[in-house]
Amino acid sequence: MAVKITGLPALQEALQARYGQARMQEIMDHALLEGGEVIKKELAQNFQSFKDTGASIKEITISEPMVSAAGRRREIHWVGPDDRYRLIHINEWGTIKNPNPAGKGKVAASLEGGKKAYKRVIKKVMESEL
Repeated sequence: MAVKITGLPALQEALQARYGQARMQEIMDHALLEGGEVIKKELAQNFQSFKDTGASIKEITISEPMVSAAGRRREIHWVGPDDRYRLIHINEWGTIKNPNPAGKGKVAASLEGGKKAYKRVIKKVMESEL
């Protein structure tokens, strides 16, 4: 079943006219912050299954809100003294010698599994702020 939503640009314009562009960006950034924390928790929970030292979980970092071609967003990185960002790619995709590591697909599973909770948090923040 397909759903067609109309009037979204008009709604955005009306909200910006009512609250102002700066306030709308502040609300969106707050929603992105809360949503990012939901995904971070989902990642940490999924990484528990192949945890060794826990460094991959400790180094999960969420960027500040930024502007991209798709609009406002935040990025999830692995930053820390153990340089786990190097291993995350290997855990997610595997290698020729080890095509199916214990952590294979956990990042994608976390993003997929956290979609509903993410949307629920975004909706809750937007409702409380507007």
